[in-house]
Amino acid sequence: MFLERSVNKSDKTGWIEVICGSMFSGKTEELIRRIRRVKLAKQKVKVFKPKDDTRYSKKKVTSHDANSIKSKSVNNPSKIIKLSENIDVVGIDEAQFFDDTIVDVCNELANSGKRVIVAGLDMDYLGNPFGPMPNLMAIAEYVTKVHAICSETGNIANYSYRKKKEDSIILIGEEDEYKALSRELFFKKMNSKKKKT
Repeated sequence: MFLERSVNKSDKTGWIEVICGSMFSGKTEELIRRIRRVKLAKQKVKVFKPKDDTRYSKKKVTSHDANSIKSKSVNNPSKIIKLSENIDVVGIDEAQFFDDTIVDVCNELANSGKRVIVAGLDMDYLGNPFGPMPNLMAIAEYVTKVHAICSETGNIANYSYRKKKEDSIILIGEEDEYKALSRELFFKKMNSKKKKT
């Protein structure tokens, strides 16, 4: 379990926290929980998400359980630095959709004394490491991997299985496009797909 580090105002050392896992594992829910605690502590906070993520709202980060907090959509990670000048804590959702410059941005924010909380898918629909997430996990002081429940077996699930036949790595979607599967079932279904092609 992740325990929040206490903030010493005289210590200007920041850090990076990464929350990762599959679809429907509660990544955004955990990001929202941490941000709400920051607000209770009266710290200045700003949350960002990729401009392409418009599933629920352009101006909010929203979990599958319909919890939400205000956010700013950006198309370029470098904008996060400019928009976070007088902020104590920076939240970033769906980090896997940003390009690799998000890694440098998070480092720069942490090095300037900010707490950076990043949430994103650690693997794509093929079960491969997703975008900048492996590098973000490598530089983070804290990594929390959350799990979903397999929609077919009830076991722990950490794979995002794409139901539709679509080859692009990025396909923003919900339960109609994806389901969370256990390791065993994910690889059975992926092998079955390969045999059909």
